[in-house]
Amino acid sequence: MDKVFGFEGRLRRRDYWLINIGLTLVVAVITLTSFAIFGDAERNNGPSTILQYLLYIPQLWIGIALALKRCHDRNRGGGWVAFFWLVPIVGWIWGAVELGFLDGTQGPNSYGKSPKGIGGDTDNKLAEVFA
Repeated sequence: MDKVFGFEGRLRRRDYWLINIGLTLVVAVITLTSFAIFGDAERNNGPSTILQYLLYIPQLWIGIALALKRCHDRNRGGGWVAFFWLVPIVGWIWGAVELGFLDGTQGPNSYGKSPKGIGGDTDNKLAEVFA
């Protein structure tokens, strides 16, 4: 749960993509189901619209948490998330490349251990075993 809702630590690209895709699918299924149940896809004030607004809050929280942890993995501060989200075109493209496609810092950085386990205690333990 901390991987999805927490704001500390680092996050791998793989987990970033899987959680984002999963979140998108869950929200889409809930939204489409609510449209099918309530039949108010054309109205702007029906129960489905209210449900969409309620879903937006945790979706925003999770999106910020994931982007922040990806910035941490790239050894960048949280201010970059604001830049990526709030600066049109340039920020969005740069953010998509930075968060979704570039590899994180190898080994530990100022935000914690590598989520891949590279350069941490496991490397030292493996060196001792195979020495």
